[in-house]
Amino acid sequence: MKSNQTEITTFEGEAGAIDCAMDWPVDRPLGWALVLHPNPSQGGTRDNKVVTTISRACVQRGLVALRPNFRGIGTSAGSFDEGRGETNDMALLIEQFQARYPELSAGVWVLGGFSFGTCIGAQLYARLKEHGQLLPQAVIWAGSAVLRFQHGPVDAPADALVIHGENDEVVPLEEVMRWARPIDMPVVVVPNAGHFFHGKLLMLRQLVQMRLNCL
Repeated sequence: MKSNQTEITTFEGEAGAIDCAMDWPVDRPLGWALVLHPNPSQGGTRDNKVVTTISRACVQRGLVALRPNFRGIGTSAGSFDEGRGETNDMALLIEQFQARYPELSAGVWVLGGFSFGTCIGAQLYARLKEHGQLLPQAVIWAGSAVLRFQHGPVDAPADALVIHGENDEVVPLEEVMRWARPIDMPVVVVPNAGHFFHGKLLMLRQLVQMRLNCL
């Protein structure tokens, strides 16, 4: 992704500024993707390789990829709130994005996340659904940790793409299955992959691209 295709911008969350990177496709965008990063208390940022891999796939599909930094990361205001404030911030961000970019918001919308980002994404999706708000056409989660940092209902569409490493050392595969089994959610398991998909990022990208090509 060329640096001149990335714009730095801010939105306002409950704690103040939300520091965001927006990756733009070369041609006129078809919509947008919100891609959420891993645990900020453990070094997670919007520049995480799994996050940027998902974002690149979205950009190649013609979407603007919005990568926010959660509280206390980069120039984002506030401090880590174990998922409570982060979910509220992302709800506010979506409202502001839709008001600021109505043309993009009228197009395809994808919600993506990695690790802690999936905790926020699952609660965010449930909140949007409960309030009758516009839902994303695709949900893409890698290294899902939906059962962690849960402060409200979690939800996902039946066609969500849930990708997990066979040898995930942070979120064991069995933990994901405990969430997936009761709701019959398919999980795509990447053989020999750990939590950060080292050596498997190309495969991750290809899986994301296949899902996006269905939109």
